[in-house]
Amino acid sequence: MEFSYDDHDDVPLTKFESMLKTNHVLFFDSEEFENIIHHYLNQGKIALAKKAIKLGLDQHPTSINLRIFKVEIYVFEDKLIEADKLLNELYSLDPTNEEIFIQKANIFSKKDDHEQAIAVLKQALELTDDVVDLYSLIGMEYLFLDKFEEAKEYFMKCLNEDSEDYSSLYNIIYCFEFLNQTEEAVAYLNEFLDTNPYCEVAWHQLGKQYYTLKNYKKALAAFDFAIISDDTFVGAYLERGKVLEKLKKFEEAIENYTITLKLDEPTSFALLRIGNCYEKLKNDELAVQYYYKTVHEDPLLDKGWIAITRYYNKKRNYQKALYYINKAINIDSENVIYWKLYSQINQRLNHFEEAERGFKKTLDLGNYELNTWLSRGDLLVKLGEPETAVDNFEQAVVFYPENAEIEYRLAGLYFSLNETDKGTFHLKNGLRYNAEYSFILEELFPEVTSKILVKNILNLNQ
Repeated sequence: MEFSYDDHDDVPLTKFESMLKTNHVLFFDSEEFENIIHHYLNQGKIALAKKAIKLGLDQHPTSINLRIFKVEIYVFEDKLIEADKLLNELYSLDPTNEEIFIQKANIFSKKDDHEQAIAVLKQALELTDDVVDLYSLIGMEYLFLDKFEEAKEYFMKCLNEDSEDYSSLYNIIYCFEFLNQTEEAVAYLNEFLDTNPYCEVAWHQLGKQYYTLKNYKKALAAFDFAIISDDTFVGAYLERGKVLEKLKKFEEAIENYTITLKLDEPTSFALLRIGNCYEKLKNDELAVQYYYKTVHEDPLLDKGWIAITRYYNKKRNYQKALYYINKAINIDSENVIYWKLYSQINQRLNHFEEAERGFKKTLDLGNYELNTWLSRGDLLVKLGEPETAVDNFEQAVVFYPENAEIEYRLAGLYFSLNETDKGTFHLKNGLRYNAEYSFILEELFPEVTSKILVKNILNLNQ
């Protein structure tokens, strides 16, 4: 039994802590020590657990259970050799104690020898009638090995023994999802719900599977049943709101998200979704109010800042949009979408150097879209950096060979740099790939089109 400060069964714990303060040694039976140690381990108070183990063994030196706790501490502190040695001693004293096998498996698991851990845990199964915890431990070891079918089998065994073991239910669904077995997950959950019709967690998970399958009508029904089973289930209201958004029922979605704000502390997710719904309903004033509430609730939520950025960008208030995109980038500087938006906003403000920097960052992050190469190169031309622009477009050719838009730009740049042979080569390439795009040369490099050589090449292709 674990102690709690909220009940009347914590007398031994209070007595123990009083003893630590006064240094008067008091007697406890071994079971009381076990409960005290278990309490401290659950609370993460390792130092106090170690004190209790030491004092317990002083009073009960032959207690196997207290020595198993000592093994547990050894394992926690990665003292695996000491743990193994003590376990071997205990096994010789009590070879049918399943806890010894569990700790042995724990050591194997710590050593990443999960197959051996599973073998030991299966031995322990033969020694106990209390199999649920062992099934769960075996399932976890299979997860470590990425053996999701086997893991799923053992978590299902847990749920067969205890239908309220929601941790195992979540693990089962995790395995189904990892294996991309959405239809199979739906079948399993429906079968489970036949015998457990008021399990809100199962209804919630079923709704999520239907959502993945884009069967929004059935998803909505599943979330309805989850709410009928537990009308305070915040997760079900949130998921129901998402489905209603997909069905374009934005007012109803807002109602569901608003319920979650009343049931629990406001979440930035719900506030952001409400803002999005109001934006879809063309109520910009309320939309931006909720976006601001979102970032007030969670200042580190980049999606909140980006929502405000897009709002002001749409309103053509580019100064404010720039302020908020910088907030988003400060939180997530590796997000390609943010850097592209940063560049577009700076372009509209004629901040060409900053816009170019943004496109370069986008490319550095591995986003090699054609438009990114073209936009960055054109900005470099505008900034009077033709050599860097050439490097940019030469890199782009690697990703987009035989692309006329790149070839005309390279032609214009090389002619501008008086590298006539290279300019001629790329101009002829551009005309061969798509003659209709030759206007790019005149648009970006008007001085080049006045060159006699360029005019002659263009005339030959008319």
